[in-house]
Amino acid sequence: MQNFRKLKKIAEGAFGIVYKAEDLLTKQIVAIKKIKHEKNEGIPATAFREMDLLQELKHPNIICLIDILIYKGTLNLVLEYIPMDLKKYMDSMTPDTYIDKELVRRYLYQITSATHYCHRNHILHRDLKPQNILIDQNGTIKVADFGLGRSISPRSRVYTHEVVTLWYRAPEILLGSPYYAFSVDIWSVGCIFAEMSTRKPLFRGDSEIDQLFHIFRILKTPTEDIWPGVTSLPDYKATFPCWSSYTLREQLKNINELGIDLLQKMLIYDPFHRFTARDILNHPYFDDLSSTTSE
Repeated sequence: MQNFRKLKKIAEGAFGIVYKAEDLLTKQIVAIKKIKHEKNEGIPATAFREMDLLQELKHPNIICLIDILIYKGTLNLVLEYIPMDLKKYMDSMTPDTYIDKELVRRYLYQITSATHYCHRNHILHRDLKPQNILIDQNGTIKVADFGLGRSISPRSRVYTHEVVTLWYRAPEILLGSPYYAFSVDIWSVGCIFAEMSTRKPLFRGDSEIDQLFHIFRILKTPTEDIWPGVTSLPDYKATFPCWSSYTLREQLKNINELGIDLLQKMLIYDPFHRFTARDILNHPYFDDLSSTTSE
């Protein structure tokens, strides 16, 4: 750590503190993620998980782990420094303006490329949201923050529900399904796609039940006809209000017909019929784009 000079604190949360720093040997600007831990409790499992996953994942659209340092009993992850995230980028825009449609396409393609790479390597991110989508000075997307990520295998399919920031959380998790898979990341990417297009989160609940009702109002209340097995999920209630109108199209702006078609397939209730990352990349929405964008 003596080889780094801290320049400023750039983020702080339950996970720890992130500093902008300079490598005194190479003069490279980096981000150092100092992992918080309580005395006698050791380094949290999420930190080891993120460290392990980032060592495994090497992709142009995933943040690069440069080094791992232990200093005075504290774990520090040295990461490439990227000053802007998608949330900050959207917040920096003037009111009543939208991200250029072509830029939305390019960003979505890169986010999905990173997601496809993770899924191909049997890894769930489980916390995709604009704050975890970084944008470098060249417009290249870098998916970050794998603290909730995990490798999955056929032998361990029951996972925690304490994942995915509420506005980007898939309905099967909200309804307490004991099993979920790559489709939960696809739901999150769909929510990010809609938000990039409109500059407003699509589903803005303030609790799990309120989040479900926001989804139901737009995609209509799910039934056995459109989502077989939904009524058997642990947190499904027969007393749920019945919204019968599908109003997704009315919520969208700054998106063409192909984009609407793609988003509808990303936000299918039934996770077994929801698009995969590969399906998204092969959709006509990206025709003439894939050859010029990072995969």
